Formats: sequence, structure tokens, C-alpha cells
Amino acid sequence: MRGFSKAIITGNLTRDPETRNTTGGTPVCSFSVAVNRRYTTNGEQREEVSYFNCSAWGRTGETIQQYAHKGDAILVSGRLRQDRWEDKATGKTRSAVEIVVEDFNFMGSNDSNVSDGSTFTPSKKSVDKAEKNDKDTKDTKDVEDVPDDIPESDISLDEVPF
Repeated sequence: MRGFSKAIITGNLTRDPETRNTTGGTPVCSFSVAVNRRYTTNGEQREEVSYFNCSAWGRTGETIQQYAHKGDAILVSGRLRQDRWEDKATGKTRSAVEIVVEDFNFMGSNDSNVSDGSTFTPSKKSVDKAEKNDKDTKDTKDVEDVPDDIPESDISLDEVPF
């Protein structure tokens, strides 16, 4: 029988994502997500936290690295992967399970006024980084890249060939 492995979690990043490249040059972004669970036992409110390691490959990982930071809310969907190794110090077999990200969504602001997570508000660090990249891009563009043969008059839809 063929197996099935899927995990969907929503939580907050416990640290800034870290990206490294494989020997073949493929980027791999690693991060951890804390998922809070609130429940009541004997009339007493309790909370437990679970931590999940995640890895995102290729462009997915680059996007997470670029825009996500410690504390940001994220929804992650992916498959489970187990690593096994022998601990050199004790000789015992060790294992760890991680989520290999297939899809993700930035969930929004950590602001307590935002309750539904329906909008993404990037952190100040992300905004500053994007503005710097935008400035660097603007500084490197030549004015000659703009075509000079665009007519100033309105274009009739009859002239469009498709």
C-alpha cells in the first residue's frame, strides 16, 4: 500500500529563517514554527507549545528567507520527512521529523488588533530590506531601456491583432 504524509500547521517563526545551498546550488531554507494550543482542564486554562522544524527548497525557500522573520505568523503545508542517524557519542540511533514545505502563506501582523490573519503586514525588517532592493534596482536602470516608439495617441482596439 502506498503511504500518505501531509502536515498543515499555523504558528509563529521561532527564529529568522536560515538559507544554505546544496553542492548543486539549490537553496534550502530552514526555520522552526511554534504552534500554540489552548485547552481547559478541570476549569483551568492551560496552554502547550509544540515546535516544528521546516525546510523549504528552491524559490519557496528564497521567498520565505526574504520576507519572513522571527515572530511572524505563517501557515505551512507539506510532507513529513524523518532523518535517522547514529549518535557518535552514545552509539544510539537518533531520529528527527521535519516538514518539507510544499506550500505556505504569510498570515499577517502580530498586532493584537488584527484577529483574523486575513492580511499580511510585513515586518519593519522586511519593508526596509525591500526598499533597499528597490532603490538598488532603480539606481542600475538606464533611461535608454524605455522604448521611444510608443505612439502618444490612443490605440484603437481594431489595431490589436488578437
